Amino acid sequence: MLGERVGYVLKATYPSSMDILFPDSTYQFGSMEYLSKQTFTSYTEDSLTLDSAVYFLSNFSLEPVKSYRIPVFEILRYDSISHFPEDAKLHLVLTIDELPDVLTYQENNAYQKISTGINYPLIILVITIGLVLLVVAFFLFGNRIHDAWLIYLEKRKRKRFLVRWQLAKERLARQPDLSSADELLGLWKSYMESLTGSPFREWTTTEIAEHLNQPDVVKTIRDIEIIIYADKVSDNLDNACQTLTDISENTFNQKIKSYQAHE
Repeated sequence: MLGERVGYVLKATYPSSMDILFPDSTYQFGSMEYLSKQTFTSYTEDSLTLDSAVYFLSNFSLEPVKSYRIPVFEILRYDSISHFPEDAKLHLVLTIDELPDVLTYQENNAYQKISTGINYPLIILVITIGLVLLVVAFFLFGNRIHDAWLIYLEKRKRKRFLVRWQLAKERLARQPDLSSADELLGLWKSYMESLTGSPFREWTTTEIAEHLNQPDVVKTIRDIEIIIYADKVSDNLDNACQTLTDISENTFNQKIKSYQAHE
């Protein structure tokens, strides 16, 4: 499944006189997230040496079938040669069912009691006066009132978000598990979706980074997602939370400035 810890077994048989080096944690594993590595004692027989290692990785690519391979390096005097095995196939299993094309609605034909004795002429008069006042106010101050109201709503929404965001960060720091990490990311994506109108909750991490034009956001979000998919706590968790806070703050300020530019 997406982000699940999987083992990649790498073996190399070579002459004992040859210098062979296996990749370590500094190797660029591409779309796979390196978790750990298990090595085994070399075995030599008839001048042939067998070395093996197991790399534990997490996959965050949405490709249905992913081809992957890790090389070993033959060390020469001034250079090295990369030897690649055959591709290994990793099949992605999706666990979320697709939504149906047609939604089913529940019918409700129960009658509701309607109250009587309403003073309709008075209501019509009040509504008419209110509409006249609204039309006059709209022509005089319509744009300013509208923008000021939107700014007020955005600030209220920002205040509520910061309170919930602080509680979610404290919970994640205190108990870094799947539930707290999922709550934190979901809260941030929902708020960014309300600010921009873009479907952050439906996008992948790569699509979010492309939309924000910030490639480093992929690493930031994966520092939190790795708790969800691999049950591993990143050393950069605090920095990742602060980066997401800064992104939401910048997006909020840009939206406020767009409203103020209309005045």
